[in-house]
Amino acid sequence: MPTPPFEYGGISKDMYEAPAWVPKGHGKLDTSLPKGRQNGNSYWGELNCPRLPIRGLPHNSSNGSSYPTATHPPYPTVSGTVSNSVNITVSVSTVTATASSTQTPPSACLSMPDTGITRTYEMNVAYQTIAPDGVTRNGLTINGQYPGPIVEANWGDWILFKVTNDLTDEGTALHAHGLFQTTTSWYDGVPAVAQCPITPNGGTFDMLFRADRYGTSWYHSHYSAQYSGGAHGPMIIYGPKHAEYDIDVGPVILEDWFHADYFTLVNATMNGRFPPSNNNLINGKMNYPCANTTLPCEPNAGVSKFKFQSGKKHLLRLINAGAEGVQKFSIDGHSLTVIAQDFVPVNPYSTNVVTLSVGQRTDVIVEATGESDGAYWMRSQLGTQRCTLNDGVSPNALAAVYYEDADTNAIPTTETDVTAEQLSTCKNDPLTEGTPLCKIAVADPSTIEKIDFEFRSNGTNFIWFVESSMTNSSYRGDYNDPILLQAKNGDLQYKPEWNVMDFGSNETVRLHLVNHGLVGGHPMHLHGHDFHVLAEGFGEWDGTIINPENSVRRDVHQLQNARNTTEGVIPSFIIIQFTQDNPGVWPLHCHLAWHVSGGLFLNILERPEDIQKQDFDQDVFELCDLWDTYTAENPPNQIDSGL
Repeated sequence: MPTPPFEYGGISKDMYEAPAWVPKGHGKLDTSLPKGRQNGNSYWGELNCPRLPIRGLPHNSSNGSSYPTATHPPYPTVSGTVSNSVNITVSVSTVTATASSTQTPPSACLSMPDTGITRTYEMNVAYQTIAPDGVTRNGLTINGQYPGPIVEANWGDWILFKVTNDLTDEGTALHAHGLFQTTTSWYDGVPAVAQCPITPNGGTFDMLFRADRYGTSWYHSHYSAQYSGGAHGPMIIYGPKHAEYDIDVGPVILEDWFHADYFTLVNATMNGRFPPSNNNLINGKMNYPCANTTLPCEPNAGVSKFKFQSGKKHLLRLINAGAEGVQKFSIDGHSLTVIAQDFVPVNPYSTNVVTLSVGQRTDVIVEATGESDGAYWMRSQLGTQRCTLNDGVSPNALAAVYYEDADTNAIPTTETDVTAEQLSTCKNDPLTEGTPLCKIAVADPSTIEKIDFEFRSNGTNFIWFVESSMTNSSYRGDYNDPILLQAKNGDLQYKPEWNVMDFGSNETVRLHLVNHGLVGGHPMHLHGHDFHVLAEGFGEWDGTIINPENSVRRDVHQLQNARNTTEGVIPSFIIIQFTQDNPGVWPLHCHLAWHVSGGLFLNILERPEDIQKQDFDQDVFELCDLWDTYTAENPPNQIDSGL
């Protein structure tokens, strides 16, 4: 086989019809794989996948189901409890008792309602053989599904994760991405930071936390790079409807895909060989030109399919759940109206392409202006140039959008209007766009810290170093000694490689993040907070703040690659700011899986005196007792940072 990158379609491209790699002569967009082999029991991407409710979840169990039961158990009921004999009830309800179901909010800045409801989800993490693009590989699933089952709640509900680790030889932990975890920081789901891992072979852990944000997100394993192997799923929290739409299509999960298992990929990363992705998926599906691989591969595995209704406005909840790739999402012949970024409702703006870095979410409204018998390509293309590392064979994920009178096996013939320049732009939309509906002015900072990210050798491996006035190390966690629990016990002495930063009593913290690396930008994610994005660029920041009265806010923002010029490397920067109003230990890290493995991770110790006053649930300490007992006989094979 040739050395990557290959040409588009690979050496056998003439055997397939681009862009969806349908074998020539086949003439239709169907699937060759039997039910369950491609994605386990997952229902995402199927044509009959039910829509989500417009007005939130009902508050009783008397409503009928909108999900099938025979082919896809298990599902949560209306209360969220998973059972093998019941279905998930997400039908539209007329309940209007709380803010979670109001059509138009009375104000752009609302207070979270107290619903008094807990929604319970059984979450079983396990190894499973899957073939999302027809190439059979060892993956990880949640409840036998890749992508995992939906977690749903109304704003203000409580969510109970009952996690079981059915892996046979490693720990795990689940993180609900983007939630603040106010007063429940020990359930943030980050091993070595908030908890010890859950022991394998049936270990369990219950996590009770508030649905304190509303909108679109996801949950995922935070143990090493397990999520890149498939251990993740969508999380939807229904809240005030701040834009008009008729149909909630639900999550559209975008993900670069690899034909090797996650541990092999991490091992290559830690030995200086960053792995290129082999394919790109929408809701866990895509075809692959199988003649380009010697691995077991079934051509025409099947792509995801969606239904549009003429004249209706459709809400699509975009999630980049990938390991490394910057996604460029579009639908041929249709405009996208952005209404939320991460968990933040924004002033709507229209575009032909949405950029999502790893961990980011964007809610878009698409008006169905096509022909009633039309078939259109939905695309998610990996960013080009230095945006994304892929092998070149299949960087563009395809799904089919069918109108009501269309042949649902027809191969769309539509073309994209996304330009080469748009594909090569390795940054989010301009900071002048996406201003929040709830206006919060940028305050004067109480303290300012510059943090440099350097990629260099530690004498053994090339890894990422986090350099600031408080840190000068590549991160490596200790699964047996979580930082938060140490803080709770009053011990504030931390190992240098834990990269702990304590900003003391300062109320507002401004961080000047600088990337000196040429390959791979950094989707920077802060746990426990949204942050203001004040500025971005290259070289030195001139102090200008974009929209100081109402800056962009989100929980992930892309820090671009540095530039290589004739005058040397010019680093990139972003300026972010947050308020220290949430006691806990909150990771700030690049969400690119291989960069986290390589140590681009730090921890913000926020208000340790208040941490010590909090009433921690005892089970988080008991979990460490179980992990200590297990690892005394079975030391974990921690080849990376641990996260």
